[in-house]
Amino acid sequence: MAWNEPGGNGDNKDPWGSGNNNRGGNKGGGDQGPPDLDEALRKLQDKLSGIFGGSGKRNSGNGGNSGSSSGAGFFVIIAVIAVLVWGGWGFYTVDQQERGVVLRLGKYSGTVEPGLQWNPPLIDLVELVNVTRVRTRDHRALMLTKDENIVDVEMTVQYVISDAKGFVLTVRDPEASLSHAAESALRHVVGSTNMHSILTQGREQLSVKVQERLQNYMKDYGTGLRISKVNIKEAKAPNQVQDAFDDVIKAREDEQRVKNEAESYANGIIPEARGKAQRVLEEASAYKEQVVARSEGDAKRFTALLTEYEKAPDVTRERLYLDTMQEVLAGNPKVLIDVEGGNNMMYLPLDKIMQSRPVAADANSPVRLDSQSLREVTDQVVDELRIRQTTRREGR
Repeated sequence: MAWNEPGGNGDNKDPWGSGNNNRGGNKGGGDQGPPDLDEALRKLQDKLSGIFGGSGKRNSGNGGNSGSSSGAGFFVIIAVIAVLVWGGWGFYTVDQQERGVVLRLGKYSGTVEPGLQWNPPLIDLVELVNVTRVRTRDHRALMLTKDENIVDVEMTVQYVISDAKGFVLTVRDPEASLSHAAESALRHVVGSTNMHSILTQGREQLSVKVQERLQNYMKDYGTGLRISKVNIKEAKAPNQVQDAFDDVIKAREDEQRVKNEAESYANGIIPEARGKAQRVLEEASAYKEQVVARSEGDAKRFTALLTEYEKAPDVTRERLYLDTMQEVLAGNPKVLIDVEGGNNMMYLPLDKIMQSRPVAADANSPVRLDSQSLREVTDQVVDELRIRQTTRREGR
């Protein structure tokens, strides 16, 4: 049967164990009601008082002091929890590529290195700055050159943060200052350079000068930025006159190409001409030495012949005659002989006769006969004449 079912034995079977509705009393069957909140706070306060050196005992007869003690204990708990949260909130981690700029009540306090750090929250403000990442900023503008021409220049600036304190505190917007300084440096360098150098081979030198000047600006401003590289991506004439500038550039390239070809031809022809001139000089010197040597040899030969001639004039005269005839007839392969007693001329084909003789080493050189060969040829000629004369007589 249910505890509140009618017709029961009249006992109050309240599940809280009390005989009436007064939860604060302890009448009847014992106090089995829900736990009192004030009692729970008192117990917790007693435990905390014991922990922090309190007596741990309360005067149960003083009801007003019990309520105030409960409220004070509650605020102590809240304060302890707040202190723990505040202390835990101050821990943070600085990565390896970062540096932390600490501001204590708005004033610079220091720069922290990578690792686990702690700073009092709400008192210190930490600005984390990446000091290893390479940042990029592009810039493009129309500029006036030294020779009063307009060029369209586009460049890229690569930079890193070298001083975290300067980057955070010295300048309000360091990257905006970088843009303004980059344009100033570029205009200064372009304004002192001719357009031809900017559009052709002078870009590398242009980027170096802009980087040096821009780095000096960043150092003077104290922005904490270090310029690592300046690249001139494009340098050209304005779009309105680009076609005309392309023609000019093409003409200059053709001019340079023709100059290179001319220099190449000059470098090839000049050494060849010098070589030919040197060869002519050497040949002339050799010919001079040859003529002088031959003349000296002829003179010595003539002197020797004169000595022999004085000793035997007839023999020497005949020998000179034979030598002279040999030199004259050496290049003539045909001989005409006047036959005695008639008007006919005899034709002797010496070239045919000499075919039976040994061939000289050089077939194109003239045939030269020594005295023995000349005698043999003479004997052959005489024999031929005798045979023909005999044949002619028999025919008559």
